[in-house]
Amino acid sequence: LHPNQAQILSADQAGSVKVWDLGSSTCVNDVTPDPKAHSIQAVEVSEDGRTLVAANSHAEVFVWTCQSAPEYVESSGCAHSAANLAPITRFRAHPTGTYLTSAKISPDCRTLVTTSSDRTARLWDTASWDLTSTLAQHTKWVWDAVFSADSSYLVTSSSDHSARLWNLRTSEVVRTYTGHQCAVTCVALNDSST
Repeated sequence: LHPNQAQILSADQAGSVKVWDLGSSTCVNDVTPDPKAHSIQAVEVSEDGRTLVAANSHAEVFVWTCQSAPEYVESSGCAHSAANLAPITRFRAHPTGTYLTSAKISPDCRTLVTTSSDRTARLWDTASWDLTSTLAQHTKWVWDAVFSADSSYLVTSSSDHSARLWNLRTSEVVRTYTGHQCAVTCVALNDSST
């Protein structure tokens, strides 16, 4: 759900990213960032509503800025305008041959985390899209990650049967949570004071 509470974002195996109007249930934008049409594994919009990120299974990340007041035109069953999503960059988040599993933008909108079959979570500065840190203490695939409400911590989940809490100021593990008998494929964090 977009922070404006009026749009839903979805992505598919054909490599398409769609923006849907929640009220009318109509598609208002449809982009396919890569003509090779690799499966999109993650789609995310920043909490300030300014940045849209999509990441495919081949560890490629596509970034757009979300512009307001688009004029929509009908095309292929989806009213859309390329003017309301302006491409910023695209980059490979993990080595060629690895599988990207998730991508999330921090609540403060300053960091993107990507996770992968290469056993890492990687942190990207959203101002420059430069790699700022690689968190590499898991021994198997890293499936998911979630930021703390203040964007200072990150929890990752892995096929090594663990979840890890990371201090993002130091890039060090604060705690390791074990006890699952199988891969830990997803994680959530509730650290709000309400």
